Amino acid sequence: MVLHRRQSIFIRSFLIVAVLCADLAPFSLPAVAQSSSAQSSAKKKVPAKKKKSTVARRRSRPTPRSRRMHAAFVASTTLKPMAQQLLQDRTPAAYAGVEAFARRHSQEDAGALAWLVVGYAHILDKQYAEAVDPLVKAKPQAGDLGDYVNFYLATAYFQSGKTAEAVATLNDFEKNYPDSLLQRDARVLYGSALLGENRAKDAIAVLEKNRQPARADLELALGRAYASAGQPDKGAEILRSLYITMPLSPEAGLADIELKKLATVTKLPPLGLNGRRTRADLLVKGKKFSDAADEYRDLISVSSPADRPDIQMALASALHRSGQDKEAKKVLDTLDSATGADIQTQRVYLLGEIARSSSDEEGFLRNLSQLRQSAPTSVWLQQALLSAGNYYLLKPDYDKAIDAYRELQQRFPAAGRASYAHWKVAWLSLRQGRTAEAKAGFEQQIGLYPVSAEVPAALYWRGRLAEEDKDAGTARAYYQKLSERFRNFYYGELARRRLKEIGPNDDPPQIALLDRVPGISAGANITTSDPPTDNLRYQKAQVLQNGGLLDFAVRELQAAGREDTGNWVAEETAKLYEDAGRYDGAIQTFKRAVPNYFAVDLPTLPRPYWEALFPKPYWPDLKKFSSQNALDPYLVASLIRQESEFNPGAVSRANALGLMQLLPKVGSSVAKDEKLKHFSPSQLFTPEVNLQLGTRYFRQMVDKFGTFEYALAAYNAGSNRVDDWLGQGKYRDPQEFVESIPFTETREYVQAILRNANVYRQLYGAP
Repeated sequence: MVLHRRQSIFIRSFLIVAVLCADLAPFSLPAVAQSSSAQSSAKKKVPAKKKKSTVARRRSRPTPRSRRMHAAFVASTTLKPMAQQLLQDRTPAAYAGVEAFARRHSQEDAGALAWLVVGYAHILDKQYAEAVDPLVKAKPQAGDLGDYVNFYLATAYFQSGKTAEAVATLNDFEKNYPDSLLQRDARVLYGSALLGENRAKDAIAVLEKNRQPARADLELALGRAYASAGQPDKGAEILRSLYITMPLSPEAGLADIELKKLATVTKLPPLGLNGRRTRADLLVKGKKFSDAADEYRDLISVSSPADRPDIQMALASALHRSGQDKEAKKVLDTLDSATGADIQTQRVYLLGEIARSSSDEEGFLRNLSQLRQSAPTSVWLQQALLSAGNYYLLKPDYDKAIDAYRELQQRFPAAGRASYAHWKVAWLSLRQGRTAEAKAGFEQQIGLYPVSAEVPAALYWRGRLAEEDKDAGTARAYYQKLSERFRNFYYGELARRRLKEIGPNDDPPQIALLDRVPGISAGANITTSDPPTDNLRYQKAQVLQNGGLLDFAVRELQAAGREDTGNWVAEETAKLYEDAGRYDGAIQTFKRAVPNYFAVDLPTLPRPYWEALFPKPYWPDLKKFSSQNALDPYLVASLIRQESEFNPGAVSRANALGLMQLLPKVGSSVAKDEKLKHFSPSQLFTPEVNLQLGTRYFRQMVDKFGTFEYALAAYNAGSNRVDDWLGQGKYRDPQEFVESIPFTETREYVQAILRNANVYRQLYGAP
């Protein structure tokens, strides 16, 4: 993201693999599809891969269903690009192309898949009546895709008001498709359709079958069914539970409407203080602070004097977290001074936070002092000291920040933020030129908090100070430990660079402190097994993928993995995502599968794992525009991986768009520099345009600041902030600047991109 905090919200965006064949004749491929085609050829140019280590499996004799599924997969291969384009764009030409395929293959399962895709596309467009005909045409040859065809046909009937047809379609669903992953979805739809046919008791019987784990849509349908069946109390109980315990769901608002309707025809007991409080607290947990404040405000008027102070405090906290500090202070001022000690302690803390937010340093310190006196062991003092350290860090007033962080660590040495506070004391001591204190602080960090996130930095900078003391042996020992334990971390690569500079030593000193840092529990090298290609769910996933139905395919593949003990699911899931151009999905798949991948050496994981974690899509364009701007393409790829994970349709909360997360105003400005005519912000979703403008903008940052570290910080946090940070004293080198960035997000952002670029180079060699 540019200038704003990156919080990407990924839009469904299926890229298209261009397959030039007769089936593509009815329509042309868009620019995104052509770029995707180019990337496929680029991917083949990476250095030769080692043969991956896999565990072979004994294959069983194929069943008639298995053979039929395989035939459907083969026959539908040429459907894939058309289906992906239809589900992405849903243009008339895309509909026509898939319909033409369906007619040509009308007597085959591949034709049924195509009709399913057409029907599903209409449902995505909310054209429910238009979805019926293609889904009816899909039924005769649906085979093992029958559960999807029937479920979405029933959906189309129900949403277009044909509830009797929906009931008839789903009447035998559970019997006909006992292993379907759509069982619970179908049950909810069936119950709703029965209710639409005034068969409330039948709907109850269906919906009561399996209510665990709880689902908001099922509970809403069931509550409505009980109300319609003449059991309003039971219906209200279910609807209230939904309203209270699932407040973030869309169904919660509908449940509230239903409850109000019920209240007009029958007397319902009040919701109750506990239920309303639970709902408000869950809204806070879901970060819906304004909504929570509304709930707390309503609660105050009906609460007892004993309960009121706690609710007032919760209201004030919600108001503060939603940015309504003036209102929060008014609430705090009304709190009775006779309330309990914990409420008063929290009140003092919150008043301090409000003062800090308005830059009222005197008021903030006054409340902090009061906390020291009245609650010296409370979590609120702990939080206030952390706030004080961060406040002075940003001013910047490093000595006062050190005092606050040191007090936090010494008062609460086992607290969750104690390690962070200790590190800040050591680091800011270095920045203040007190190297002896910094040296001792780095060693204490390793000794006291050997598994903390700050240890890599402590190891590196202790090594740097040893170098400055001309103690190459000690420096080498710290760097070696860092390189071995944190192999692909930001500081691991920096340590290897320093080791090259200071040269080898056959007899490095033994430093007992380094033994405190535990080794990585990565286990043996990971080996993969062959996927169960004769498993019906696995085959079903492949066929659904040919229909561009990625989410369905992934779900089936995950279910196949639960039926099979081999280690193949992550790799096959990533392949599905990559094949659909969803590189973000592949990256996330392996991040979940191997969360400690940065700490291990490359041979520990199979090559496909690394290539999915560090992909090279859009490589011809990426390399071309990087070269034009004198940028390392691997650095640009790393920046994109950090910004959007290669999702060209990514949109951040701040409305930054596309691969390199450019704000529309930035894109427009750079487009003028590039003489890109007729530019519009929507073009930032086109990979080629985004890469052209994004690399040019990043080059401007490099030209302005002179180093990639500064440029990356500016790309994330803004040029003005980097100017301010550079003005806060001298730095040994850019690495010291990076560690000094006061925004944790920006500091980790810069380190991650530089770290990732190094992994790219290890994987692929020269770009």
